[in-house]
Amino acid sequence: MNGAPLAIPKSKAEIEALQRRQKRLAVERAKRSAFWADRLADINLEKLDDPAEWQKIPILHKEELRQLSAAEFYRDFCHAPKTDYAEYWRSGGSTGKPLFYPRTKEDLRYNMLGFTRTFTCMGIAAGTSAHLSFPLGIHPAGHMWARAGEIMNIAMAWVGAGNSAPSQVQLELIDMLRPDLWMGMSSYGLHLANLAEAGDHDLRASSVDRILCTAEPLSMAKRQKLERMWGADVYDAFGMTEISMMGAEAGTAGELHVWTDLAYIEVVDPETYAPVAPGDPGALVVTSLFGNNCTPFLRWFSGDIVSYQEEGSSDSPLSIFPVIRHAHRTAGFFKIRGVNINHAELEDLMFDDAAIGDFKAVAVNDGGLDDLRLSIEISKGRDAAQVAAQVSRKVKSVFEITPVIEQLPVGTLALEFETTVKAPRFADQRE
Repeated sequence: MNGAPLAIPKSKAEIEALQRRQKRLAVERAKRSAFWADRLADINLEKLDDPAEWQKIPILHKEELRQLSAAEFYRDFCHAPKTDYAEYWRSGGSTGKPLFYPRTKEDLRYNMLGFTRTFTCMGIAAGTSAHLSFPLGIHPAGHMWARAGEIMNIAMAWVGAGNSAPSQVQLELIDMLRPDLWMGMSSYGLHLANLAEAGDHDLRASSVDRILCTAEPLSMAKRQKLERMWGADVYDAFGMTEISMMGAEAGTAGELHVWTDLAYIEVVDPETYAPVAPGDPGALVVTSLFGNNCTPFLRWFSGDIVSYQEEGSSDSPLSIFPVIRHAHRTAGFFKIRGVNINHAELEDLMFDDAAIGDFKAVAVNDGGLDDLRLSIEISKGRDAAQVAAQVSRKVKSVFEITPVIEQLPVGTLALEFETTVKAPRFADQRE
């Protein structure tokens, strides 16, 4: 891969001209797909810049693809011959049947650009060293970022997640190799910090001064906890396997610059699919502008709830691009004794407390009565009884449920979550 296939645009007009050209090409390629042929039969290619015409293209949901057999997916949805495939990417998400998307060499040229730009956003220069704790497998984030580091002349330790390199080994490597940047899931970053606190590693005194996360909601409470425990600045990045890495923060927490020369984005009402006003929350819909040589993702319903602004507050080289902010909404909740306990809200409540190192929440049924069991790790030097009582009062005040508190030794949950990519922090054990 010699040189970037696209330079950073110099103006909004340049982005709009590129989108105009590539949207048409994306639809033309999708028409080769048996899946899309009838759906696009009445679309006028000459009027795609007319919002009314563009919105005639049906929004595509993952459930539609999951209904296809593997043979149907590759035969009817994909439109390139197998001889053009260069590699496969596993779809994201933790529920339902995974899909395995083929990528061509031409796709990968543009897909890689999305990953290299994240380093530019963070101000990571050539000669920097990085410790990569993303999974190294058929999910693309780990190996794409590792290869992007090579392109950007970043010394990259391809360590992988905790299921391939035990967390204790990861801490030892951080001490030995002294990386400037740690890259991994935010939950795994917390697990490493809790394990370090339980042992003889001090991440706050380590060489790491920046952290790059993706794939999980990064609330302000979780961000601040990571920053406290690592003594490092935290950056978030945003992507999806259907499109590639699509954006990153450039110094302003929560503002994700989105590469709109690689992906055309819309923010719509999740029920009516009508466009929402700039700044209002809505569902993110994405069309791949370049990585569509095999998989025609037109108007893909990502499931993310975001708000969109044409301008961000960053003066980064990538500030020409608009920004989105995640609304951090989630469908995850427990219903206990008629009360909805939102997972994200509970996570924020727990991580906002510096006395709590880590936690796990489990819905249980004990003797016919539903309960919320909170397993908590209490930071060293704290009065355990006092902290447990304080947590109980907070949860009762916010959710009107008094939890059952279980104290765990520091590091217990880090070891329990050792073999997972995303921490199973919430579980419903009721029958």
